Amino acid sequence: MKKALKIVIGVIILVVFAGTIVYLYQKSQAKPVIFETTTAQVTNIVKKTVATGKVVPRKEIEIKPQVSGIISELYVEAGQKVKKGDMIAKVRIIPNMISLNEAESRVNRAKINLDNARQNYDRQKTLYDSRVIAIAELQNYEVALKTAREDVDAAENNLQLIREGITKTAGAASNTIIRSTIEGMVLTVPVEVGNSVIESNTFNDGTTIATIADMGEMIFKGKVDESEVGKLHEGMELIMTVGAIDTEKFTAKLEHISPKGVEENGAIQFEIRAAVELKENMFIRAGYSANADIVLEHRDSVLAVQESLIKYEGDTASVEVETAPQTFKKKIIKTGLSDGVNVEVLSGITKKDKLKIQNAPDSGTEEKK
Repeated sequence: MKKALKIVIGVIILVVFAGTIVYLYQKSQAKPVIFETTTAQVTNIVKKTVATGKVVPRKEIEIKPQVSGIISELYVEAGQKVKKGDMIAKVRIIPNMISLNEAESRVNRAKINLDNARQNYDRQKTLYDSRVIAIAELQNYEVALKTAREDVDAAENNLQLIREGITKTAGAASNTIIRSTIEGMVLTVPVEVGNSVIESNTFNDGTTIATIADMGEMIFKGKVDESEVGKLHEGMELIMTVGAIDTEKFTAKLEHISPKGVEENGAIQFEIRAAVELKENMFIRAGYSANADIVLEHRDSVLAVQESLIKYEGDTASVEVETAPQTFKKKIIKTGLSDGVNVEVLSGITKKDKLKIQNAPDSGTEEKK
């Protein structure tokens, strides 16, 4: 009985030992590498570039005063729609003392001359009534009197213009009332009542009282890299996305490419401009940032493979094709257009070929089992 028990225990120990040896042996053996495969697909390849920029009104003007002074009234605010001729603001003139003194002196001189002309005319009229002088001589003094009256009116108008920026004859045409020169929307009103403003002239840009734009005609202004600008031409279609309206896409037509580039961060950029086709009842605010996709080249229904499947050695491109289960051979291919994800294959493989996925461990040779 004891002998049989010893035999059983010995057999159990032997089996456990043998199992352990087998387990350790199997664990020490490397697992065979299984490569996944894929095939080339017939697809469309579109190569495009992205221009970054913003959306702005095509027609945007700054309203500036024709006289210097102080804003006494403002009639509009940002966001308000105006028509051509609508009042924007009123400017109260602060007269220049030197000009004011000269104008007052001119009025006084003109009145003195008028008094002299009137007295001369009255004397000559008396002589004419007494038949001492002829009518022709009296008419000369009558003309002088009329001229003196006109000089007084001109001097008084000039004085009133310097004092108030308005004349008796101009009335509503006064340049102290600042009016809109176009129909559109008021974008900004950078002044307030009480602010001083400077007139716009040859030597001074003047103070901007308001900025007005036609919001019904918008354009995209963006920039493209010098490596892409040579492929652009006027009339190309752009697909534009606006950052603040990411659910909508807008079509734009390229209408201008700058002939001169500007260096930015070490790269040469060229400005482009495109007319935006606004959707009905869609309002885009001026200055929204936007991106525009521009299609440079496209291929329809071509054989293509994923960029990640291709190995490049200099100017040579190749893929690994399965010739037998888990056996691969390198094949040289000729490539065409790439969109960064897929590459057009012009020759070297067919749609039926199974291609080794390169994100698996590399075979290291041209043929792998």
